[in-house]
Amino acid sequence: MQRCAGAFFVMYPVDMLMAQQHRMQMMNHQSVIETITTSLRDEPEISGLFLGGSYGNGLADAYSDIDFILVSDTGATDEIAQLWRKAIAQTGEIVLWWDRTTVPVLINAITADWTRTDVLILKPEQLGGYAQNTLKPLFDHAGLFDTLKESVPPVAPNPKRLRYQYEEFIRILGLLHLAAGREEYINGVLGVFHLRNMLVELLITQTNAPHRGGMLHLNRLLSASQKALLTGLPAPLVSRAGMIEAHLAYAAAYLPRAREQAKTSGVEWPERFETVTWDRLEKTLGIKRPYDPENA
Repeated sequence: MQRCAGAFFVMYPVDMLMAQQHRMQMMNHQSVIETITTSLRDEPEISGLFLGGSYGNGLADAYSDIDFILVSDTGATDEIAQLWRKAIAQTGEIVLWWDRTTVPVLINAITADWTRTDVLILKPEQLGGYAQNTLKPLFDHAGLFDTLKESVPPVAPNPKRLRYQYEEFIRILGLLHLAAGREEYINGVLGVFHLRNMLVELLITQTNAPHRGGMLHLNRLLSASQKALLTGLPAPLVSRAGMIEAHLAYAAAYLPRAREQAKTSGVEWPERFETVTWDRLEKTLGIKRPYDPENA
């Protein structure tokens, strides 16, 4: 306790303050969920409302958005969208409203306190792709939840997508000689970020963590050694040397792991493409492959 200008102030440790804020935010989220549920429960056009995402699978925290699945026989009509907006407006001032902008059945909203809500508006038959362990019923007039599978087995990696990712990594790596030749060091930094994203995607695939969620949940999707790998890689610098160093570091981290994944997944490695890419980089920049493919 500290006295200041005749008043006493209790000095809370940072972790205690954060825990208190966490509890308050979770309580606010629960209030939002209850308000929306009450607003829509008796609407005849709506047969079910479920929580999805991290609230559906029980992994939500104070920083989660609130994902809803709304079921209506009519699907994502303007009438349903208006009912949803009316429900969201009861939880706070709407400052962002994306109504079926990116996906024909998706509405995104943010209120003034930065509570984020998403809703997928589905017809009953479209709910069949979900499992019980990914949803939490708020109301279910049609009894759809009981018709769902208890869980869905993990989806195996798509070989075509894996091959594309390997080739895309090599392609971006190969553009290094263009960025260096043109002195496009800002573009070179952007290239490093692309390589980093593909490395992260590969590492997540290796852990095969359930309930993947979005990229804002990265901590729970990576092992301690994977986090150490990522934090140990050099930050991209807007300079020739920094750009080249970062590209090589990410290549050394990604390519051996990608080769191993290709073997276990039965995907043919783009050997010739990688070979000529390293040949080109050696001729133009004097750099060599930073790993031995025979030992990868």
